[in-house]
Amino acid sequence: MHNKIVERKYPNLSRPLAIGNVILRNRIISGPMSFPDIPRDESLSPAASAFYELRAKGGAASVTVSECVVHPQTGKSHSIHIDIDAPGNIRSFSLAANAIRRHGAVACIQLSHGGMYGGADSIDKSHLSGTVRYGASDLTLPNGTIVTEMPVALIHEIVESYGKYAALCKRAGFNMIMVHAGHGWLLHQFLTPLYNFRTDKYGGSLEGRVRFLSEVLDSIRDAVGPDFPIELRISGSDFTPGGLEVEDSIKLVKLIEDKIHLLHVSAGIFEGGFAIQHPSMFHERGCNVWLAAEMKKHVSIPVATVGGISDPEMMEEIIASGKADVIVMARALLADPYLPTKVCEGRIEEIVPCFRCLTCHAGRMVNGLRMCAVNPVIGREEENRHVPLSPNAKKVLVAGGGPGGLMAAITAAKRGHSVILCEKESALGGALRAERNVPFKKDLFELPEKYGYLAKMYGVDIRLKTEVTPEFAAIEQPDVLICAVGAMPLMPRIPGIERTNVIMGTDLSEASDVGQNVVVIGGGLVGCEMGLHLALEGRHVTIVEMQAALAPDANPRHRPILLEQLNKYDVKGMINTSATEINNDGVVCADEAGNKVLIKADSIVCAAGMKPLRDVVDALRDCAPLFIEVGDCVSPANVIEATTRGYYAALDI
Repeated sequence: MHNKIVERKYPNLSRPLAIGNVILRNRIISGPMSFPDIPRDESLSPAASAFYELRAKGGAASVTVSECVVHPQTGKSHSIHIDIDAPGNIRSFSLAANAIRRHGAVACIQLSHGGMYGGADSIDKSHLSGTVRYGASDLTLPNGTIVTEMPVALIHEIVESYGKYAALCKRAGFNMIMVHAGHGWLLHQFLTPLYNFRTDKYGGSLEGRVRFLSEVLDSIRDAVGPDFPIELRISGSDFTPGGLEVEDSIKLVKLIEDKIHLLHVSAGIFEGGFAIQHPSMFHERGCNVWLAAEMKKHVSIPVATVGGISDPEMMEEIIASGKADVIVMARALLADPYLPTKVCEGRIEEIVPCFRCLTCHAGRMVNGLRMCAVNPVIGREEENRHVPLSPNAKKVLVAGGGPGGLMAAITAAKRGHSVILCEKESALGGALRAERNVPFKKDLFELPEKYGYLAKMYGVDIRLKTEVTPEFAAIEQPDVLICAVGAMPLMPRIPGIERTNVIMGTDLSEASDVGQNVVVIGGGLVGCEMGLHLALEGRHVTIVEMQAALAPDANPRHRPILLEQLNKYDVKGMINTSATEINNDGVVCADEAGNKVLIKADSIVCAAGMKPLRDVVDALRDCAPLFIEVGDCVSPANVIEATTRGYYAALDI
């Protein structure tokens, strides 16, 4: 009897691809992501190895370790970097490469140099005292930093260093080298006319500006041999006046394409380019694919595309239509490291979406952590290699179907417990239900659906339109009650707040009679995103906020992008201002000095915060021997706090 041939739902994504002397098992690779918990000896810690290994285990064809600076004396873009050349460190790099390779993935490592941005993204800048910032040319950065033109002797030293580091990486067991020549780092600084004003052989014409990169590639090739794959990451366009356009990038790549095996086309530069390099929730998915597609028309080597791509249908079309040969992912593989395997097996319903909140970037920026809002394992992979089965299966009742309750239910079910999840509303999601009609929060609204699917898959008994009360708990007799009942909108004491022209923020998605002129009371993250949503629909929006800044609770990567969007769509923000009265004409507001002004409005949206449902919590506290509180019912927070607490609450049973 012949075995049935599997019909792949996404045959092009699932097809192997030869790159030099390696074969990618599919067309999805894990792009460079740094693991910020770096020991002082600059080795790859066991935690870092586990971080990269998870994406190999999840089916990525290649996993790229980031970011190895080839000339630590001048090139560190952070206060501490991994360094394979430091005494004794090759062992830790070998362990990391092996951790990736043993799951069938190609182990790749990114070689880089920050150039004039040495230390620009550091938390600890003490190491920068007295250092010289070297770039392609003499210039002054917008923050006042003086950049010194890199001497030719230093260029030669760095070229040799690239070869030296590549040889060490090959010796450690890495199968591929990625050369970072995009995003404004050193090699890009030489490529772009924005920063390269040199008059010697490393400047001027395109051939001059590409010379440094060409010499680097030759140095690496001499060190690793003819068939060892080299991946080159470039910015297809600087998206900055006076910088590289896609036509320029095509010309420069054609000068060096015979030196590489895979061209990785990203976008943007360091200055003002973060949201271009890492497309936010306000960008269309796949917004940078066109750069790779243009490049593909002119080169003979495989081309990879990157930037907010995660939808399998879109990815399949990109490969099938010839826009690119490979899809590069980063954030999407934090949200769901098993996405490649699920795509190849056609298990699309199980994929947990990345909603591009930029928590993963903000964590590193604020406290040096790598984390993910929808995947509590990220940054803790070593301690969470396996969800342990419980030696004593219990009956677990979860009250509340928001992200925290759902994560607790999924994790408890994985551990072998019998789990019932009750949600008093007709749909899962909790506070996320308010996001249902907000286009840039589409992926976040889909999260409860994905969690719900996984919960059912693991055997959770989900009961909608069912409220957990003491009477209900008495019938079910749970061993454990996880309380995730959430919070309710905070009703500020403003005269007129009860008027019919006032809409609570949690009800906005269901409101059909929102007027043309809208005042949003509350300028936190939720109020600002609501205001932007209404502005995108063509309404005139004013946000009133008591504090001295809008969206102070937004993470530091998301906040500037959000504020830029508010400005783009003419959303007016009034800070240090309080709403004192609501009437037929709109909202009366007062500034810090007590000066009052009427803001005319047809509709008023109240986004003044949430209040934990503590009375519900207290009523359920003694309804099971073990009682655990999760999410907004403890203190209104965000998705990452809810999912993380839900996950560990289930591990604690």
